[in-house]
Amino acid sequence: MMLESGNDAANACALYLGKSFDGFSSMMNTKCKEIGMMDTNFVTPSGLDDVRHYSTAYDMALLGAYSIGNPLFREICSAKKYKVDFIKPDITLNFFNHNKLLSLCEGVFGIKTGFTKKSGRCLVSACERDGATLVCVTFNAGDDWHDHSQLSRGFGRKLLSH
Repeated sequence: MMLESGNDAANACALYLGKSFDGFSSMMNTKCKEIGMMDTNFVTPSGLDDVRHYSTAYDMALLGAYSIGNPLFREICSAKKYKVDFIKPDITLNFFNHNKLLSLCEGVFGIKTGFTKKSGRCLVSACERDGATLVCVTFNAGDDWHDHSQLSRGFGRKLLSH
């Protein structure tokens, strides 16, 4: 789900954890309020469009910063490839990360790419340099790879000089 589009994986997780999409949305919205996301309402587990499903770049940055505090989450979203062993059926699948920044920019370790017709290209990235972490979010950005890579390249040098 974190590496590839994974809408089906998001739905499966929602049904397992929340027992229903509404149950999972309720859990997500409760967590949002706990971490200070005041302009977000989740309806779909995958982020697909719904008139009642919305957020802001600021709130997504809060969610990104919160999420990378979980070591397993950080490991998964920073992996260029992740191998998953399934029991039934007995199969191993490799999932490939769509986040080009992992290869383009030093210190970038995630977080999530996305696209819907309504929102356009969306990207939440994280970059770490000299013990500081920058979380960057863009919505409907035609050249999000360039925007985020420019910010990550400047991050550290400019921050440390001030």
